Amino acid sequence: MTQLEQARKGVTTEKMQYVAKKENIDSDVLRQKIARGTVVIPLNINHTNISPVGIGEGLSIKVNANIGTSRDHVDIEEEISKLQAAIEAKADTVMDLSTGGDVTKIRRAVLNNSTVPVGTVPIYQAATEAVSNSGGIIHLTPDLLFSVVEDQAKDGVDFMTIHCGVTLSALERLRLQGRITDIVSRGGAFLATWMLYNNMENPFYQYFDRLVSIAKKYDITLSLGDGLRPGSLSDATDRAQIQELLTLGELTKRAWNAGVQVMIEGPGHMPLDHVEANVVLQKQLCKGAPFYVLGPLVTDIATGYDHIACAIGGAVAGMAGADFLCYVTPAEHLKLPSIEDVKEGVIASRIAAHAADIAKGHHDAIQWDIEMSKARKALDWNKQISLSIAPSKAQAYRADSKPSSNQVCTMCGEFCAIKIVRDYFKS
Repeated sequence: MTQLEQARKGVTTEKMQYVAKKENIDSDVLRQKIARGTVVIPLNINHTNISPVGIGEGLSIKVNANIGTSRDHVDIEEEISKLQAAIEAKADTVMDLSTGGDVTKIRRAVLNNSTVPVGTVPIYQAATEAVSNSGGIIHLTPDLLFSVVEDQAKDGVDFMTIHCGVTLSALERLRLQGRITDIVSRGGAFLATWMLYNNMENPFYQYFDRLVSIAKKYDITLSLGDGLRPGSLSDATDRAQIQELLTLGELTKRAWNAGVQVMIEGPGHMPLDHVEANVVLQKQLCKGAPFYVLGPLVTDIATGYDHIACAIGGAVAGMAGADFLCYVTPAEHLKLPSIEDVKEGVIASRIAAHAADIAKGHHDAIQWDIEMSKARKALDWNKQISLSIAPSKAQAYRADSKPSSNQVCTMCGEFCAIKIVRDYFKS
């Protein structure tokens, strides 16, 4: 039985107990949330070398890091190094988005080397195989799509982004309304190309029950993708985006009825004042299913610094109720990220998640900041460094400076406010 089915039967599994202990939450309360579909534990029955991670209502906000090759740059060793950098920066999950080289070999290497849950986007592999074997995406077949899903499931993939909401009616809505950036989701674009050329419905939507049966067999969490997410602020919260979300809400119920765990993805680029409303809308339409957000990126002009735009949007989304942040790196919109880009992206999103956890009153997050404040008052530099979200960078800055005393830093030196006041009050 899947985690969802066992939770509904009142069974608290070892995975649930592990997550409950890690999150400092009562295991029965966690089980009830899983039973309702508001919390998921993405963990394929064939992926045995990782620890469970809980995502959803009342839990700490999690962060995902994307890695993977392109046809322009294929280096398995580099991708494993990116994986390790993401995990060292404390990403909670990773996704392999490879489209270049032997994607099966790359995926298996990621799965074998990862200590956190791994996600994929199966349409990527199906599209690349269709191009290599048949000459184009338009020659992709439903059987190829589902065989890729099954193969990745057998390998142990824990969660899969599936763009089920890109339907013919949604594409017609998109055509009629017009957009500045049309479709920016790679998976959405693959499917739209195939659908429009063949004048056929999205196989993931038309044969959703077939997809669900595979997910149930391996206890895969379906991450229902935002193929029509806005790619610019001007396109945010438009009818095509909302129509897709309505469809995903309907499919969520069908997956739940079959005993399959579900997350919902969204919403891409949007102004800061749209973020909270989008989270509230998703939670309402999808009955509280965990919300997995890309960004949101709250400006279109942060090229080279999109990890900052992402962190700003992610903090607001998390405060409003988003459960899972997908990082963006400084290389977004420009190139495949480097190992350092991956690290910077994870840390930026972790700061956003932590800030949102504090705003929501998460005890552990608040206590972490309190401990840092105490260390600052004590001028305990080693503890400050150990408590920082990126200790290695904090240590490097401290080592690079040459303060007049070990008690101060070079920002204020002998005029350190904390030292002056502490000495005066003898505290």
